[in-house]
Amino acid sequence: MMEEGKKMSAEESANIVRAHYNAFNKRDFGTGATLVDPKAQWTNVPFGTTYQGPDGYQQFLKMWTTAMSDASVEITNLIASGDWVAVEFTGKGTHQSGPFAGPKGPIPPTGKAIDLSFCEIFKIKNGKIALARLYFDAATLMRQLGLTP
Repeated sequence: MMEEGKKMSAEESANIVRAHYNAFNKRDFGTGATLVDPKAQWTNVPFGTTYQGPDGYQQFLKMWTTAMSDASVEITNLIASGDWVAVEFTGKGTHQSGPFAGPKGPIPPTGKAIDLSFCEIFKIKNGKIALARLYFDAATLMRQLGLTP
């Protein structure tokens, strides 16, 4: 356990974030939730939704994996400075297994594959993810899902 108020090194912060992505790819949301501060805010910026704490973390990730059981992420760039981490990653999956929680409500399975670039910003505090903001091009996502021309 991290000492209260101790500043994280860039390497320690990066390792926590990498562990989050590894947990996602393994569908190990229980372990992933242990990386999240009880007061964490996880925001999907394009959709305007914010999830709170470890339970919200699990809800947020399951939104993606419910819709795309084969969803995976691959980090393409990770920049860490102290307790801040910026990650560029590619998300892939096929929208075939369940509804996708879109900004205007559930989207039934489309059978379409996505291959999309994402950027996520993290703040690490006391050894836990305290803040995460996910950015992506929602128009490209909707186009890949066959919902817009």
